[in-house]
Amino acid sequence: MTTLNINGADKELEADGSMPLLWALREQLGLTGTKFGCGAALCGACTVHLDGQAIRSCITPVSAIAGKKVTTIEAMENDSVGKAVQAAWVRHDVPQCGYCQSGQVMSATALLRTNTNPTDAEIDAAMGGNICRCGTYQRIRAAIKDAAKSLAAAKGEKHAA
Repeated sequence: MTTLNINGADKELEADGSMPLLWALREQLGLTGTKFGCGAALCGACTVHLDGQAIRSCITPVSAIAGKKVTTIEAMENDSVGKAVQAAWVRHDVPQCGYCQSGQVMSATALLRTNTNPTDAEIDAAMGGNICRCGTYQRIRAAIKDAAKSLAAAKGEKHAA
């Protein structure tokens, strides 16, 4: 039996230590918001947070996360930064097919936690590992900037355009 901290709660599951976190989340815990894309950490569809850092769950073995906190897309509605990112995604009509969006939101949220006013180059670098086959990259960048402004406004801060 393995105990993992997922979205703030300890969850017990029967998993070999080499099982990818993605499959533990989807198959054993029923958290299907995290998507399987490539299985090689190249597309970003499986992005989750591990102690606040964006990681690829398709290549992260369950044994590597013992004692750490995993946050999935399912918890973003209860997170102020994640909620701001999701709202900006809607305002900018980012999703088309939607498949990559949970990974995109997770990467954008991790970026805005560490950089509250990212430049285009910083956004591109942070989001570079997330592929959108529909090509909504300009809307993704605009949504990230919008979310950053919303978060700054909520704190009563001025934000560069």
